[in-house]
Amino acid sequence: MRPLLSLALLAFAGPAFAHPVTVQSCDREVTFDAPPKAAVSNDVNLTEMMLVLGLTERMVGFTGINGWNKLDEAMRAGVGELPELSEKYPSKEVLIGAGADFYFAGWNYGMRVGGEVTPDTLAPFGIQVYELTESCTHIMDKPPARMDDMYADLLNLGRIFGVAERAEALVAGYRAELDAILAEMTPLENAPRVFVYDSGEDMPFTAGRYAMPNALIQAAGGTNIMDDVEKSWTTVGWEAVVERDPEVIVIVNYGDVTAAQKRDFMMQNPAFADLSAVRNDRFVTLEYVEATPGPRNIGAVRTLAEAFRAE
Repeated sequence: MRPLLSLALLAFAGPAFAHPVTVQSCDREVTFDAPPKAAVSNDVNLTEMMLVLGLTERMVGFTGINGWNKLDEAMRAGVGELPELSEKYPSKEVLIGAGADFYFAGWNYGMRVGGEVTPDTLAPFGIQVYELTESCTHIMDKPPARMDDMYADLLNLGRIFGVAERAEALVAGYRAELDAILAEMTPLENAPRVFVYDSGEDMPFTAGRYAMPNALIQAAGGTNIMDDVEKSWTTVGWEAVVERDPEVIVIVNYGDVTAAQKRDFMMQNPAFADLSAVRNDRFVTLEYVEATPGPRNIGAVRTLAEAFRAE
């Protein structure tokens, strides 16, 4: 995985593309008459997208990180002195009070359908919203999650902020890096069956076909056992997990329950003793920021691809 701060070196000075610009944000076309000057991003992965594009000087803060996650060393250095305006989802008053003119969020990434903070509720206060592409499944039909979702967000942010060339160079680098990672891997005879274990003991919270791990697993050569579930992040029954017998279990690490505790829960529960992944102790951990759309997805594919090929 490339260090986050090294990626920021791609933030070279380039000519700003003329505004106004119009981008597709879920089911809306949004026009920006000028680059935002007081942006707010929600969640750790969306904030990292802003960082790798070198946009911190256009930000007045971020939200929705410390309520669930912690900033690692690279990201803490990247955000510098920017304040966290809200540890979880911000209220409308928080964004207005910060003088925000732009909110980068997603459905279930800082906004809820029918909630207080949406593009419609913020518009009267001069706050424009760009929605995370992966999250669009909550309000419209879209294809299953794919790597292009993350690339599209970076390219759209580049156009919105007048740094399109910077974004294009970054995405081209990610595409080349992913191709190189996969080219060095031994081909798999069969795609391993993979279960994403986010959280939950009574019922597991996992990734359906519209969540980013579906794309990561596919890119790495595996098959998400829940890729027929017409949801993004969702709960399922343990019976379905047992029936589909995953060969690899991907644990998403965040929050109060550690990845080690989640692994122990599965290893020690007699109900899972016959699962191939449990019998062979084939677990792999992704940090939350790797499993959700953002710059660390490329490194996540490498992690998965190596785990799928491990004996």
